[in-house]
Amino acid sequence: MRLPAVRLVRLSRIPYTELLALQERWLRRLQAEPGTEAGALLLCEPAGPVYTSGLRGGLTPEETARLQALGAEVRTTGRGGLATFHGPGQLLCHPVLDLRRLGLRLRTHVAALEACAVRLCEFQGLSGACARPPPYTGVWLGERKVCAIGVRCGRHITSHGLALNCSTDLVWFDHIVPCGLVGTGVTSLSEELQRHVTVDEVIPPFLEAFKETYKCTLISEDSSNCSCYHSWEVLLEKHQD
Repeated sequence: MRLPAVRLVRLSRIPYTELLALQERWLRRLQAEPGTEAGALLLCEPAGPVYTSGLRGGLTPEETARLQALGAEVRTTGRGGLATFHGPGQLLCHPVLDLRRLGLRLRTHVAALEACAVRLCEFQGLSGACARPPPYTGVWLGERKVCAIGVRCGRHITSHGLALNCSTDLVWFDHIVPCGLVGTGVTSLSEELQRHVTVDEVIPPFLEAFKETYKCTLISEDSSNCSCYHSWEVLLEKHQD
């Protein structure tokens, strides 16, 4: 049986707004021709500190002003969940997928994202990583979250995804209640392994986990530099014309 093919788009370290822009273009592409392709896996490392809130809110105007005063960007997104942080040292994975092509529902998609992050932790030697029932969506090492998950799904097409802390400066999380979960903490692979773990280091095992979990193949698209990124912009613009 032929496995569905998902486009792999690696964006290196880019501003969060550029990730959202490319995500929106892929959303429009899949919505324009539903069912014709499985979609794309967008991977990047945020270039700067960004706090985001989800459909359930999470940040008051006063909190937003306070966070901006720290030098961070603050954005409202359409994903599920409350407030979280994105920044350098973090792997952002946004699968823009037509779930019908993969034989998945929204609940199994979220579980698959959690399984990918758990598998990655196991590849890194952290056998204690696990997913927990709602409202503790994500992947945990003890009482500390190493990977946050927040998705959006409309007409069977997903966006947003997961944020895995590799070498993230965890101090940024001190300024919010991450995901609205009082009394829990956050951690990173670097913190747990007591060595510096880069985003580039974890991408290969993450991709293996993704292919294994989603039962798909990945078709690589080189978007790791600016010129290639703009080539993708042109390609997707032409598709819309």
